[in-house]
Amino acid sequence: MKRDNETGKSSIDDYQVEAQIGFLLRKAHQRASSIFQSNFSDKQITPTQFSAMAKLKDEGEISQNHLGRLTAMDPATIQGVSRRLVDRGLVQTRADEVDKRRMLLRLTEDGRQMIDSLILKGRFVTKKTLSPLSEDEQAKILELLKKIS
Repeated sequence: MKRDNETGKSSIDDYQVEAQIGFLLRKAHQRASSIFQSNFSDKQITPTQFSAMAKLKDEGEISQNHLGRLTAMDPATIQGVSRRLVDRGLVQTRADEVDKRRMLLRLTEDGRQMIDSLILKGRFVTKKTLSPLSEDEQAKILELLKKIS
């Protein structure tokens, strides 16, 4: 075990959980989630549902599997998210004409109207989450997070 020459303590004794990446990312995620919830609670929509709807707005009609990959959700998660959005009438499904096993998703008219009204809130959540940082710091943290994602 490596020892610090000045204190004689082992490096394992100097471990501080609050200085570790997982802890700091979790705290930042909690901040972003809290801000999201305070701005989206009236629509009863989750961050994963918002992401799926925003990506469907961008992409149009795509497979559930592809939507999951684009939104960084595993198959079980995107299946649940999709089902809840379909149940709410925000997304509709249809079988792919080429591969009947594949389900295609697209926004309904209600879904399009909702996501259009929520995009500004989404931008506000990002702005508020990053507000303790300068503009340069905001750009840098986003760049660094993309690099490790």
